[in-house]
Amino acid sequence: MKTFFDSSAFAERYIEEPGSETVNTLCATATELALSIVCIPEIISALNRRLRERSLTARQYKAAKESLSEDLRDALIVNLTPDVISACTGILDASPVRAMGALHVACVLQWGAELFVSADERQVSAAEKAGLQTKLL
Repeated sequence: MKTFFDSSAFAERYIEEPGSETVNTLCATATELALSIVCIPEIISALNRRLRERSLTARQYKAAKESLSEDLRDALIVNLTPDVISACTGILDASPVRAMGALHVACVLQWGAELFVSADERQVSAAEKAGLQTKLL
C-alpha cells in the first residue's frame, strides 16, 4: 500500500510513543513510503527539543538522526511545488488545519497515497474531507 506519513506519525519511529509499534508495522507493510520535504526538518526539530529538555541523550539523538537518514534512502520525498501550494490553499479554505498540516495533506494528494498516517486529529479530518483514507495514531 502506498503510505504517506506526516511528521507527527513518522517521528514515532525515533521517539518511543504509544503509536510507535503501529508506525513500525505500517512502514514494514508499505509497498511505497513517502514523506513531505517539511517532515525532515520537523523531525530534527522535535529531536533537538527533546535533547534540550534532556529527555533524549546525545547518543540517542545521534542514533535517531542516523536512523532517519537510513529511512530516507527508502522513502520518496514530496517537494513543495506550485500544485502542492495551490492544493494547500484549498485545504486551508476548507478545513481548520494549520499551514504545515495543510502542506502535508497537499503533498499526500499530489503523490496519490492510498493511506495517510498522522497523529494530528485536525490534519486527519482535513485529509478525510479531501477524500483520503487515513490512520490516526
